[in-house]
Amino acid sequence: MSRPPTFVPPSCARAHALPTARGAFAVLDAAPPRAPRGTALLLPGYTGSKEDFIAMLEPLSAAGYRVVAVDGRGQYETSGPEEQGAYAQRELALDVLAQAGAVGGGGPVHLLGHSLGGQIARAAVLTDASAFVSLTLMSSGPAEVTPGQREKVKLLSDALSVMDMEQVWQAMRALDPPEDADDPLRGDREDLRRRWLRHNPAQLLATGRQLRTEPDRVAELAALDPPLPVHVISGEHDDTWPVPLLDAMAERLGAHRTRIAGAEHSPNTDRPEETAAAVVRFWDGYGRGPQKRD
Repeated sequence: MSRPPTFVPPSCARAHALPTARGAFAVLDAAPPRAPRGTALLLPGYTGSKEDFIAMLEPLSAAGYRVVAVDGRGQYETSGPEEQGAYAQRELALDVLAQAGAVGGGGPVHLLGHSLGGQIARAAVLTDASAFVSLTLMSSGPAEVTPGQREKVKLLSDALSVMDMEQVWQAMRALDPPEDADDPLRGDREDLRRRWLRHNPAQLLATGRQLRTEPDRVAELAALDPPLPVHVISGEHDDTWPVPLLDAMAERLGAHRTRIAGAEHSPNTDRPEETAAAVVRFWDGYGRGPQKRD
């Protein structure tokens, strides 16, 4: 679970409901001080929310970009149906295309997805790449998560089938290592609990299944014509998709590759300033030209 340092947006951002052709989505919408150089849509990961990007909003907007972080259907402040079929990956990808159309004003946008959000972003690109200027896959691998993470997701799914959200939250807190309980940035904060309780269990069950079964679609992404600039960014360590696997994916895609020093699976919250700087460098060049490594 990503743990943002705060749930209070910076002064450059406003929280509102973004109307789209597929319904309204809760967003944090950060505007630059001048006319934007581009617009970006940010998708959070499994159990996450738009707040996972909150520490990146100010540096990204200061660099000249309008940045919109979104809660997908059934995530935190965006409501969703109770049926798991409503969260099929294609449905979520179509939501992303609607969001891109709403924020882009008819023009293409930069798309960034963290973890599960990266796989949904990839599905959106493979549905209609013309909606996007570039794709950034942040700590998001080529296929299903590692065996250890598959087991964790299954345990969570099993718990959700017999317990309510509050009971599952208390069980997860009981399993936290002692250092997390002592750290005010990683402890049992009320804002994290409130976010968890507002997730739709059907969404967690459906997307958890996707994380455990996602096929490798890298070849499809690499075969886009015209090609879409891709950025693969991660921390130095990752227990969800091993870093060497992400390196190999970047090679297969001919993608720009960045490793963020001192970060793990969530560079957006572990090292937000450094991560934002790497994202801006990529957006500034639209990822064109030969593969580069930060």
